[in-house]
Amino acid sequence: MSIDAPVAYLWRHYRENLKKCSLEPLVGDSRFEFASWKSGISIEATGCIVLEIDAPVLTRSDAGSPFVLLDSTWRYLTKMRASVLGDCIPRSLPATLRTAYPRTARLSENPVRGLASIEALYAALRIVGTRDDTLLASYHWGAEFLDTCDREDL
Repeated sequence: MSIDAPVAYLWRHYRENLKKCSLEPLVGDSRFEFASWKSGISIEATGCIVLEIDAPVLTRSDAGSPFVLLDSTWRYLTKMRASVLGDCIPRSLPATLRTAYPRTARLSENPVRGLASIEALYAALRIVGTRDDTLLASYHWGAEFLDTCDREDL
């Protein structure tokens, strides 16, 4: 990865409500590259870490690979994930990590291990050795999630 390469490629479903999007405060931060996804678009992820619930757990030894983060409701995530191409590195976050976001799903169930996108990004970066608590500064439940990460000793 070059020095100028993004730390993460953040693909948001085109129907994502930007007013509620936990990643929106990161727009303009040169460490992150945003793109909009809709059906028919492929995501090239060769050499990138893609976070998934049932993959091997992310470790510090994964440092150095950029992340591809899929930002969507759980309802659309399967279709979005199917569009990821290339030889990516599937990883998960620790199974004990829980969201601080008070979720209420009306149309589909949220997985117990599901996190808000900003929580997943923060935890992933912290695990690979890039702790940046400012990522959670604009997140309403940031302090609570930070406490969770500290208790989990990420």
